[in-house]
Amino acid sequence: MNEKIFSLPLVNPITPYLSQRNIGDLPVLVIVHPNVRAAVALQGAHLLAWQPRGEKPVIWLSEKTAWRTGKAIRGGVPICWPWFGPAGQPAHGFARSLPWTLSAHDENAQSVALTLKLESNEQTQKLWPHDFTLFAHFRFSDRCEIELEAHGDYEATAALHSYFCVEDITGVEVSGLGNRYIDKVNNGVIATSDAGRQTYPQRIDRIYTQPEACSVITDKAGNRTLEVYHQHNSDVVTWNPGAELSCSMDDMADDGYKTMVCVETACISTPMKSVSGSPSRLATTIQIGKRA
Repeated sequence: MNEKIFSLPLVNPITPYLSQRNIGDLPVLVIVHPNVRAAVALQGAHLLAWQPRGEKPVIWLSEKTAWRTGKAIRGGVPICWPWFGPAGQPAHGFARSLPWTLSAHDENAQSVALTLKLESNEQTQKLWPHDFTLFAHFRFSDRCEIELEAHGDYEATAALHSYFCVEDITGVEVSGLGNRYIDKVNNGVIATSDAGRQTYPQRIDRIYTQPEACSVITDKAGNRTLEVYHQHNSDVVTWNPGAELSCSMDDMADDGYKTMVCVETACISTPMKSVSGSPSRLATTIQIGKRA
């Protein structure tokens, strides 16, 4: 899927490194820079791809995504806000399925930066009765930096629901998660793990509530590690649907679970609190670590 994005027809050349293209109904901002390639859909300010020069794709994206207006994109980095999970409708909030606007961009010899904006409107007020302004800041280089900045007066739960490419989920281990988690597969039972490490022998859906500042994804078959740094968060979520759930999902191939893992920077157990003049923030930085 990543290669298809970068070969899409050009719609609007914005700068030497930044252009707009379309996938299905959705406009996409595509970055092709000497040091990095990346792509962000305007719907949801949704990161679709990030790939430093000389590296394999880092962000996983489903081949079966519908690319229709208002339909959530499967994979990438959805912005789940102002609620996480089934706390409201639609699930994971409305920010990921609404159109954002490009409000700023910058580029230099090392990186490309984008800022996208979403504001409350009549549609959002029907779903959530608060005025807000959201900014999604991205900087792409040999690192991928994402920050959600939320202005207004309210509390919200949120996650940067990051999907990562792996070669084979059976050889994946994520460390740095801490030792306490909410097991969503097991009816929300609170459990502990001495090691703070997670493997994926079957469906896993856990909210780790005492995570370290960095989670490390070790992909043995892919011979690399990914470092996921968390800022302004209270939790880290890790998820893999496993075989049965993957087969039941319209927007994921039956074997899609084998090549992805989610490690998500989140504020769930402690919500983000925005007050007038003091926005709340949630941020992650992703970089490629040593070879596995």
